[in-house]
This record gives sequence, structure tokens and C-alpha cells, in this order.
Amino acid sequence: MEIKAFIDALAVAERLKNNTRHSWTSENRHESVAEHSWRVALMAYFVKDEYPDLDMDKVIRMCLIHDLGEAFTGDIPTFLKTGENEIHEAEVLAEWVASLPEPFCTEMRELYREMDAQETKEAKLYKSLDRMEAIVQHNEAPISTWLPLEYELNLVYGKEQCAFSPYTKALQETLKEACLEKIRREGGKEDQP
Repeated sequence: MEIKAFIDALAVAERLKNNTRHSWTSENRHESVAEHSWRVALMAYFVKDEYPDLDMDKVIRMCLIHDLGEAFTGDIPTFLKTGENEIHEAEVLAEWVASLPEPFCTEMRELYREMDAQETKEAKLYKSLDRMEAIVQHNEAPISTWLPLEYELNLVYGKEQCAFSPYTKALQETLKEACLEKIRREGGKEDQP
């Protein structure tokens, strides 16, 4: 990649360090989008032995780029994101990707198409890890940072995406149990299942 284009692409990616998510860290500060994306990619690296038949390099690339659209729109939590928000994010991201030099614009466009289609095991694994990282982060954060709707949402978030694989199903169930234990231990809604 030509150096100027490389630096320009990094400047866009740097926005993800400043754009915060609605999630909080264990040290009681807002998590950045970049921190979330990094840990989703790390999760993919750590589970690679569970998926010897998958192209794990592709999965890690998906994890690294999955939230680049938020460099332009900021983070909108899943439970607040509208169809209009999704269309806008896809449009501005596609415009930026098209401005990248080859082979990056073609490669990224294809990765996003595959990620959106959710037809390959690689895309399904990336999506399930993305969902599970959010639950891991909520379990690490003080329960006082949870929104009221998260007491229920955290128990089912990503269940559908994790259903494609025994490993991700077990991960989702383990994290659900950790959520319930956190609620019991740290207080919160006693009427939760």
C-alpha cells in the first residue's frame, strides 16, 4: 500500500480508539470500539484449534474490520440501532472501502459481503465471537453499569448466532451462567431466571 494511503487508512481506524461503546470496562470506564474489535480478534486466535477446518486468518480479518463503519457513525448499541442506522453505516463504509487501493478495497468488500450474508462458517464464527465478547465485557464490568434491559438481554444475546457450533453454544451457555451468578452475587433484579 502506498504510504499516504496507508496513513490515511490508519487515521480512519484511529477514530475507533476514541469512539466509545455503551459497554464499560472492569475499571469503570467506557470501552472503545477499538478495544472491542481487538479482543474479538484475540478470541478468534484463541479458539483456532476448535475449528481446524476453518480459514482462521479470514475469521481474524473479519473480527478486525467488523466495526470500521463505526469510525464514521460512532457506536449505536444493537438494541437501539434502526434499519436506517444500518443502511447509513453500510453506505459510508462502502464509500470508504471503495476509496482504498487494490487489493484492499476488493478484499474488504468481499469480507463485508460474506460477513453480512452469514452463510459461511467463518462468518458465523466471527459473528458469534462478536456477540460473546460483549457478554464477556458486561460480566467484567461493574453491575452498576448495566442498563435495566441488560439483565435479560445478556442472558440471550448471541444465542442464535452461537447455535451453529457446539463450542460456541457451550460458550454462550457458560457466559449466561456467569451473568446469572453476577446478578446473584452483586445484586440486581432478583426476579431474573
